[in-house]
Amino acid sequence: MRVRKELNICIGERVRQARNASGYTQEKLAEKLDVTIQYVSDLERGVVGTSIPTLVRICESLSVSSDFLLMGLDREVEPLDLSICLRKLSRRNGGSWNQA
Repeated sequence: MRVRKELNICIGERVRQARNASGYTQEKLAEKLDVTIQYVSDLERGVVGTSIPTLVRICESLSVSSDFLLMGLDREVEPLDLSICLRKLSRRNGGSWNQA
């Protein structure tokens, strides 16, 4: 059995919260992210972490900020949206970053 890391558990709980608020099933979210249902389940339980590109897709799919998923910050106090910064950096670099 894999050891669950505290950060992965916190992120997973927030992904589940945002998914439920969006009215998506794990299957629907997996389809939107182009990942397996098992990955979404493992992510929500904190069994696995996520790559930055997948984190960006989660934020876009669930209409939440990366600050919320990573740190639990509400939108009102969001000083910087990591997903927007990453997209801008990706465009500057010709879209070259490791996507998982």
